[in-house]
Amino acid sequence: MSNTLMKKIKSLDWERMQQSLDEQGYVTFPSILDQDQCQDIMAMYEEERHFRSTIDMSRYRFGVGEYKYFQAPLPEILQQLREGFYPPLAMTANRWLNQSGRDAIYPETLQQFLHTCHLQGQTRSTPLILKYVEGGYNCLHQDLYGEVYFPFQVVFALNWKEIDYTGGEFMLVEQRPRAQSRGHVLTLEQGAGLIFPTNHRPVLGTRGYYRTTLRHGVSTITSGIRYSLGIIFHDAK
Repeated sequence: MSNTLMKKIKSLDWERMQQSLDEQGYVTFPSILDQDQCQDIMAMYEEERHFRSTIDMSRYRFGVGEYKYFQAPLPEILQQLREGFYPPLAMTANRWLNQSGRDAIYPETLQQFLHTCHLQGQTRSTPLILKYVEGGYNCLHQDLYGEVYFPFQVVFALNWKEIDYTGGEFMLVEQRPRAQSRGHVLTLEQGAGLIFPTNHRPVLGTRGYYRTTLRHGVSTITSGIRYSLGIIFHDAK
């Protein structure tokens, strides 16, 4: 399984994806998780041995729904996703730093980056699975868990919109300096994914690059149950 999944990640059209990340700040990609893999991940939700904590979103006014953080060591499929997507995204992250006039800081491998997290006391795993039922939603937010964070994260749809649930679109909102916010509403087929910024992105203006702030969330689920998988690359305190 792992070799096949890694090959799928490498075979994605990274030239197009890098261009979209630079121009739009986000990019979708076609299904790389098959139906059985999606079902296996959703089935883990009821197996508490896989998780280090469960968050009731309404308790913290994050929204309405529930998510669970996987505990380390991660299930193999999640580890492969994390390791496979990190290197090309680290290249983009370093390019964005250079565009902003800063030095590249992201190492080539996930293990090296996690070592930096752990030196700052960020040792708790962050990949998570999210579950929403009718009426659920996720407020606009950022997933920052300490001083060290990776500037991209990836989300996968685990089941089918319009078949398993309705509503529940992914929302990405960008705030540009001295301008009104721009919003994107995105949907994914089962097993497909979206790469988007964790915090900021550089945008080319008339006087060079400037930085915008992004937040993400999920619109209200109007029927059914929605599952998604979040791959966050930095660990948490």
